[in-house]
Amino acid sequence: MLDIAAELAAWCRDGRDFAVATVTAVHGSAPRPPGAAMAVDAGGLAVGSVSGGCVEGAVYELCREALDTGVSRTQRFGYQDADAFAVGLTCGGSVEVLVTPLPAAAPARRIAAAACEAAAGGGAAALARVVAGPAELLGGGALLAAQDGTHTGTLNGGAALDRAAAAEAAALLRAGRTGTVGLADADGARVTLLVEANVPPPRLLVFGAVDFAAALAEAGAFLGHRVTVCDARPVFATPERFPGADEVIVDWPHRYLDTQSLDGRAAVCVLTHDARFDVPLLTRALRLPVAYIGAMGSRRTHADRLARLREAGLTARELARLRSPIGLDLGASTPRETALAIAAEIVAVRRGGSGVPLTGTTVPIHRAPGGGQERIGAPATG
Repeated sequence: MLDIAAELAAWCRDGRDFAVATVTAVHGSAPRPPGAAMAVDAGGLAVGSVSGGCVEGAVYELCREALDTGVSRTQRFGYQDADAFAVGLTCGGSVEVLVTPLPAAAPARRIAAAACEAAAGGGAAALARVVAGPAELLGGGALLAAQDGTHTGTLNGGAALDRAAAAEAAALLRAGRTGTVGLADADGARVTLLVEANVPPPRLLVFGAVDFAAALAEAGAFLGHRVTVCDARPVFATPERFPGADEVIVDWPHRYLDTQSLDGRAAVCVLTHDARFDVPLLTRALRLPVAYIGAMGSRRTHADRLARLREAGLTARELARLRSPIGLDLGASTPRETALAIAAEIVAVRRGGSGVPLTGTTVPIHRAPGGGQERIGAPATG
């Protein structure tokens, strides 16, 4: 639901009745991850997508039906071997979808509206809903959790279930991940929750105000990062030269990095290839819990850089985190081609990709962060 938060927040403000279909689980190859959503209002207007086109028509009708009946339901869609043109996913995988009516008078509507408002504003929010378990709990409640575990709303399964759900949702929110968790209600019945987590965009810090940085800032913005370009030279570090960046900072790179609080999704790209900047910056960056650290330069430059970093006290394990020469081997030459190679490596690291052509391989096409299909929390699939 939160991936279409801006549209749903506006619908809630307008008082529209609507139903929302949310992907709760993915098996095999499928185009959209858990949390992907489509919503349909009482007038028949649709926003969002759960499959990239394969089953949108069927999901649309399920949303219309939910608005008429007021009843939540789940539906599984997969490839139909007997009839390739039947409703299903031609990519060969399957998805499970929860369809929930959310008219203006629904008890869960206030919580859903608050979650969408927070997500649309770029704030942190985790929305938990029951996607499997006792029929009376399915889709009828909603719980909005903060990173410290405080929450509003209820899943209608008792205070203990709400407290446990809030704790699990807060943990996923801190990790910036959407997934399912398994819990038990007050009667001991098994309950599966979908927790949709929305966090501010990941950071991309680009050090070195060069042409390659301008292209990389555009690529990072395209991928949804909050992009910062930093350079100690004010004549080069100007907003006009980097329209794709969210901010351009004039400061020594290592000094600026010392002021930042970065999470495990952040990427640091060092494009200066100047030891005066590189060594103090990388000495700090390689000891931070960020997702990606890359540095531009030839293999000869890289060998010299490694020697200097060893002299600065970095261990072999710390140095192994450094990706240099930066980027995947695409044969890139121009700044934009090079930015594509760097951005591709960042995505590959985040998703656990190999960077090799998919032709001739049998690896999953769509992967959760870290590789493989996402599986989070207590024993439940996601």
